[in-house]
Parts: sequence; structure tokens; C-alpha cells
Amino acid sequence: MAWSSWALSTGWPCRWPGFSVAACLGLLAAVLYWLYLDAPLARELSQALPLGIPFIPSDEFGGFLLAIVIGVTAIAFSLPLGILLALGRQSDLPIVKMICVGFIEFIRGVPLITLLFTASLLLGYFLPPGTTFDTILRVMILVTFFAAAYLAEVVRGGLAALPRGQYEAADSLGLDYWSAQRLIILPQALKISIPAIVSTFIGLFKDTTLVSFVALMDPLRGVTNAVRADIDWKGIYWEPYIFVGAIFFIICFGMSRYSMYLEQKLKTDHR
Repeated sequence: MAWSSWALSTGWPCRWPGFSVAACLGLLAAVLYWLYLDAPLARELSQALPLGIPFIPSDEFGGFLLAIVIGVTAIAFSLPLGILLALGRQSDLPIVKMICVGFIEFIRGVPLITLLFTASLLLGYFLPPGTTFDTILRVMILVTFFAAAYLAEVVRGGLAALPRGQYEAADSLGLDYWSAQRLIILPQALKISIPAIVSTFIGLFKDTTLVSFVALMDPLRGVTNAVRADIDWKGIYWEPYIFVGAIFFIICFGMSRYSMYLEQKLKTDHR
């Protein structure tokens, strides 16, 4: 009840009334720009300002930039999708619950490498002839779905850990379903789930190296090609792998420390 009163009095987590609407509109505008305006605008700018920057196809785009792009995109989109799947799995609507349960169980029961092969090799057979669907975009979508299925179970665990009194408090205050979830239930469930959520993010970022199996140049594959192509690396091939491992450790350790900072900042149980 204390959390409920505090949330309603401060308006947290949406202190500004139009914050959620503006965030959704901004995300929609970014997706529309990416799908419909990115390529024509880039083509017009290249003709107006020929800077001489060559076009890099998907099979040549790689390195840590590829790992960061896939990891950040999957992390940004998988968390809200996982929250919706967790809420749908607990829904009282049979169709919604069945769809969410089927999606979660199917994705969690199939290895990521199988989904990546499906995205890169088999998806083209189901698209209309002449349709071009970038391989990196396919990988981003499948990795996002994969992470969202695991995050749905993590968030569902946080929801199950809340005492029944929190739901009853939301009902006693006259809140509808979405207001109760936004103001009372989800803030507490996500706070409980922070360690597991960040652990999923860390595993997801490390799994970006699996894109090498679908002919993308992840950091490990780039190092392997460099070692095999240059005779100067003979006998010291372990140094590039140590460098790649150190970069991954720094990024993952940074996420871990940030999760600990969030836990301490949101620790309001005994204040």
C-alpha cells in the first residue's frame, strides 16, 4: 500500500502526462523512417553531396560495430516486447494467452542458431519473388524475438513474486488494468527482475557472435580471417582472441555494474 500511495502521489513512472504518447510516437516515426525514408533520402543525399563513401553490403559489414548494433537493437526492443508477452501469458483472454504461450514456448524450445539459419536461408523461400530483405535486419528481428521470449519468463517471475495485496490495492483504488500495471504492478516487478533482466542482456550480447554461422562478420570471425590471412600472426594467434575477449568483458562488466547501481538506486524497501 505504501508503494501504491507513493506512485499515485508522485505520478511515477510517467510524471509527465504525454511522456508515454511521445515515446510511442517517436518509436513509430523512427520505424517508418527506417522502412520508407532511409534509402530514398540516403540516395538523394549521395547524389547531392557525393562524398565518395562506398556502400558496404551486409556480407562485408562486421566487427564490434555489428555486434553492438545487433545487441543494442535487440535489447531495446526485446524488453517492451517481453513485458507484453508476460502480461499476455497471464491474461484472462484465452486467445491472447494461447498466442503468447505458444510463441514463448516455441522460441525457448528452439536453439538460437536454428533461428538464425531460418532467418538467413529459409525466410527467402517464403517471400515473394524479387523481394530483398537485408540479412542483418532478419538477424535483428530473430534475435529480438529470441530475447523477448526469455525476458517474458523473467518478467513473469517478477509478477508472480508480488504479494496479492498489491493487486487488491490497485483494485481498491479504482484503477483500470493498464493504469494498475503502469503505476503499481510493473514498477515493482521490474525492480525485482533487474538482475535476471541484465543477465539475459549479457547473454544476448555474447550470443551475437553466433551470426558468424550465417556469413556475417562478427568480431571473432574477423579475427580468425585476419590471423589466417597474415603470416605475421603465426605463433601468436591467441593475442587477437584475448583482445576480443577483453572488449566483451568490459561491455558485459559495465552492464553488470550498472544493474547493481539501479538496484541500489531503486532500493526503497527500508527507507
